[in-house]
Amino acid sequence: MKFNNLLFYVILCFMYVTSQAQKNNLSKLTIPEIMQGDGFVGHLPSHVNWSNNSDKIYFDWNPEAALSDSLYLYHLKNDKFSKVDFETEYALASFDFIFNTDKTKKVYTKHGDVFLVDVSSNKTLQVTQTMDYESQAHFTDNDNKIAYVNEKNIYTWDLETGTTTQVTNFVNKEKTEKPKSEKDIWLEKDQLELFEVLRTRKEKSDKHDSLMTRFDTKKPLKIVLDGKSVINQKMSPDGKYVTYVTAKKPENKKTIMPHYVTESGYTENENTRSKVGDEPTEYSMFVYDIANKNNYPVVLDNLDGLDYIPEYTKEYPDKPYKNDNRIGYISGPTWSPDGNYAVLDIIANDYKDRWIVLLNVEDGTIENLNHQHDEAWIAGPGIGGYGGGVLGWMPDNKSIWYQSEKTGYSHLYTLNVNSKKEKALTAGSFEIYNPQISKDQKRWYFTANKNHPGDRQFYSMPIQGGTITALTERIGNNEVVLSPDEKQMAILYSYTNKPTELYVKANPLFASKATSPKQITYSTTKVFNDYPWKDPEIISFKADDGAQVHARLYQPKTEVKNKAAVIFVHGAGYLQNAHKWWSSYYREYMFHNLLVDNGYTVLDIDYRGSAGYGRDWRTGIYRHMGGKDLSDQVDGAEYLIKNYGIDADKIGIYGGSYGGFITLMAMFNEAETFKAGAAIRSVGDWAAYNHGYTARILNTPVTDSLAYKRSSPIYFAEGLQGDLLILHGMIDDNVHFQDMVRLSQRLIELGKENWEMAIYPIERHGFVEPSSWTDEYLRIYKLFQESLLKE
Repeated sequence: MKFNNLLFYVILCFMYVTSQAQKNNLSKLTIPEIMQGDGFVGHLPSHVNWSNNSDKIYFDWNPEAALSDSLYLYHLKNDKFSKVDFETEYALASFDFIFNTDKTKKVYTKHGDVFLVDVSSNKTLQVTQTMDYESQAHFTDNDNKIAYVNEKNIYTWDLETGTTTQVTNFVNKEKTEKPKSEKDIWLEKDQLELFEVLRTRKEKSDKHDSLMTRFDTKKPLKIVLDGKSVINQKMSPDGKYVTYVTAKKPENKKTIMPHYVTESGYTENENTRSKVGDEPTEYSMFVYDIANKNNYPVVLDNLDGLDYIPEYTKEYPDKPYKNDNRIGYISGPTWSPDGNYAVLDIIANDYKDRWIVLLNVEDGTIENLNHQHDEAWIAGPGIGGYGGGVLGWMPDNKSIWYQSEKTGYSHLYTLNVNSKKEKALTAGSFEIYNPQISKDQKRWYFTANKNHPGDRQFYSMPIQGGTITALTERIGNNEVVLSPDEKQMAILYSYTNKPTELYVKANPLFASKATSPKQITYSTTKVFNDYPWKDPEIISFKADDGAQVHARLYQPKTEVKNKAAVIFVHGAGYLQNAHKWWSSYYREYMFHNLLVDNGYTVLDIDYRGSAGYGRDWRTGIYRHMGGKDLSDQVDGAEYLIKNYGIDADKIGIYGGSYGGFITLMAMFNEAETFKAGAAIRSVGDWAAYNHGYTARILNTPVTDSLAYKRSSPIYFAEGLQGDLLILHGMIDDNVHFQDMVRLSQRLIELGKENWEMAIYPIERHGFVEPSSWTDEYLRIYKLFQESLLKE
């Protein structure tokens, strides 16, 4: 009876919440239902891979709405899919592997062990089976051995004999005896002078120790790290050398983040990231000559432009600029397939330079091949990620390929390492993504937004450049994974109002006739499918500085139009949302449908700093976040007023993370334009954010304080006039809750009353609980209803 009463109470509460959400809501949709996320939309397929013989597709999926995704298998021959059981999945070869030179064998690591596969027979041999964690497996010694890393050290396994050999001997510190005092030295000397037996024993002991040192010559050279970590350990293809990188990480102060709602009932502290302005990690590369037991550094002193002093420092003539060692992360070496050449990919620790250099492994010297420089920061597709860019070798074994923003867009280039002759393979006002060379080495495959910034298709092109041929055609996002024989394409395809599904299609380059993609998965729920999801128009408008700004425009029906508008600001800064595929902001997309049903016009802008539009757009926020990225929102609002009959007094703005930051800047600096704003998990002060992201755009607070002062909302809080809603998770380890606590104190001291804060005690940066999402968006909807429509 008690249980029935409780169940009735729960149902009653749910009906009350739903009715409150539906109050003044003209839409069939409700906020509680759309904020269920995957539970409402459906669990979509992801992480696609092929079997070795190209007859099966593996992918992660969850059609049963279980607690997590599972591995599924689709059979092309019988057009059926099945769930892969645990034992089969555990024994399945990894899809991340490395071939030997002639591609007859491949090696991979899985579950912390090393495995070798014979390609022709598809037989797998487990090389290691330990409780330790082995990684970074690759072929060496002219494909006769497999090298891998266990703990810090490299080991090899001989394919013929099965012998395991330790190649390196990295130790943290050299063991040394405590120095003797002068008193003890005198006492020992006196003892030896007095007693012949002691003298004789010592002579024998010293002789034994001397003889024992001969055994050390047969062991790997001891390399003392002295507190540094060792990373990126690799053996050369001929097995003669080991290259490795050491990283000396400074002790940067961390931020303590309390957890108030815990299983223990006690407040528990989490030690999270530091703040921007960290002392940089010192990276150094070394070569270990195995046979000669010689360890020496890779000398990088001759990198082009290594002594560069950033232009922004001219604004601080009385402040000396100091960056004694600009070397940042070192990737590679990437060896040519014939083992004759090796290249390194190096990024500066101030993020303004990328160097691709040729490494002479015999003496540790380098030769400059390609130098990419940006006054702002190096980035763009395939160029300047946190682990370096992408590059590889052309079939001639003498030329490398890489991506560069040389023309303003990320394109594909080759360069001969001997002649230094560079060649552009692609060009135009579009960007290249994920290039790969075909199995026969006669063509390229890549994705590009060639037709429109918001449309991505899969293409092929001759290996030396030329005509680009589209292999997909449906507008949207075509994320293609080729089968090993390259005759089939597995496609994760989505459109604006059609969530991602898995399709398969014959590669047009090998097909005798044109075929249409065949849909394999059907993931969306009935309740999702019952609603006619809107296909917003992709428009562009002219900003005050003449730039064309792309945006998604959602328009309501005339009979419900309320002349109010909401501008949505996507997060991450360098991200794209005005596109023609299913958005990663899918909850927000559904919320926009609800807003439009209720008469709102919605604009979703790819403001300055967004991805997909080339270098100048990407760096448009350099040294002033809240500059052009904010003025683009204002220009968007003016565009709506002028062209779509929007009332100037009925414009709101909202967004999360970077979008929350822009919302704060809009409410503080553009009060005449925006009457209400909802700032979700927002940055209030860039000096409190992390180093890797912020230092790229604003440099550091110590070296470029002006950039931080003009970019941080906390300095402009006095400008608040409209209604502001702040929403933040208390255990956000990305944008710390402390940031909004500081901002709230600033608003209190300024005497501002037209703001409120909603806090979520168990949420990090990316909310998880549907109840939190629901509470968040009920408050946002209420804000717009009351502030813009005066309900």
